[in-house]
Amino acid sequence: MIGKLKGVIDSYGEDYVILDVHGVGYQVHCSSRTLQALPSPGEAATLSIETYVREDQIKLFGFRTDHEREWFRLLQTVQSVGAKVALAVLSTLPPNDLANAIALRDKAAVARTPGVGPKVAERIVSELKDKVPALSNVDPAVVQLSGALDDNRAPRPVTDAISALVNLGYGQPQAAAAIAAAARAAGDDAATAQLIKLGLKELSK
Repeated sequence: MIGKLKGVIDSYGEDYVILDVHGVGYQVHCSSRTLQALPSPGEAATLSIETYVREDQIKLFGFRTDHEREWFRLLQTVQSVGAKVALAVLSTLPPNDLANAIALRDKAAVARTPGVGPKVAERIVSELKDKVPALSNVDPAVVQLSGALDDNRAPRPVTDAISALVNLGYGQPQAAAAIAAAARAAGDDAATAQLIKLGLKELSK
């Protein structure tokens, strides 16, 4: 199996690059983000490779980092997500943003991917939520609160404060993060009004 290729960019296609490695041109399919980050033809490039072997073809997928390749593999553990959808998700969200979206249960962010509807976005968030927090840079308290909101376990003042911020035009994950920070500062017995005030202060930083 090919795990990495180091060579010179020969040319670009719509969703692939031809990488010349010692005179052999490898066609490597990449996300649009990876393609945009690669250099011009004639310049050197290195790609982490995922090799797919089928009865009728061998297909190479390329990534700027091993971390991105791991995400490509992880996404395909989700029901109904194949290589094409996984690449589309990584074209829309870089790995860190994807990790944060899953940790915060932000289905809307994942659903911005062309070809990914609400049901598939829901599956990605649900099936990967336990595998992702360690990969994200989100405050663990925010992840915990997002889980509590999903399971209807969050205290009423907290849910009311988040709703208030959402009504003011903030996104749900953004509002949840601000109120999580506010609740941590104010304590468990904080009233809704206090949480809103502290949350708005958090958002203005």
